[in-house]
Amino acid sequence: MSLRLIRTLCFGAFLTGLPAIIVSSIRGNNEGWVLTFGMITAIAAIILMAVTATTSTKRLDVFNEIEAERVELRIRQLVEAGANEVEVRSLVRDTLNLSRGEQ
Repeated sequence: MSLRLIRTLCFGAFLTGLPAIIVSSIRGNNEGWVLTFGMITAIAAIILMAVTATTSTKRLDVFNEIEAERVELRIRQLVEAGANEVEVRSLVRDTLNLSRGEQ
């Protein structure tokens, strides 16, 4: 089943479930119908959230201390070898922005 189809079905069930809850509550106040439509809507919403969460491709921005220490050591080595520290740090900052897709 494609991702688009799952999202469309869940969104459709969610959009039809809300009015169904309201109508079944007003007409006759039958608790069985209200609970049935409520459960269908809740399950559709949960499935929609789960599918969105598991198929998200955005990386979490996690700070790695070991990697940061390694980069800092390399910056110090370049500065000790005669490179301009401001330029080296600017290069590292630009590289991070480029890798994150920021500009």
